[in-house]
Amino acid sequence: MEWYNYLSAFFAGVFLTNSVPHFVSGICGNPFPTPFAKPPGKGLSSPIVNVAWSLFNLIIGFFLLKKAKISSDDDLSLAIFFTGIALISFFSAKHFTRKEKTKD
Repeated sequence: MEWYNYLSAFFAGVFLTNSVPHFVSGICGNPFPTPFAKPPGKGLSSPIVNVAWSLFNLIIGFFLLKKAKISSDDDLSLAIFFTGIALISFFSAKHFTRKEKTKD
């Protein structure tokens, strides 16, 4: 595989994983931070914005996954894909512990 397939594998993992919390928050009707909130990434966006952001991430992740040509026969592509998943997961866990609470 070419180097750009591995780069696609990494970012496919990032985008696909990033879609999960936004999708879950959105369909549960809960506000959650997005880049469109004020302040970006810290304030809370509406559930509709979160579903839209999730679907955008899902589409980008899907196209990157297709370009990555990840195969169970290629351990390196799988390792890079799961590294993308792990890095965004740990980053998100740390980052979102500081999200603003909703004001009732």
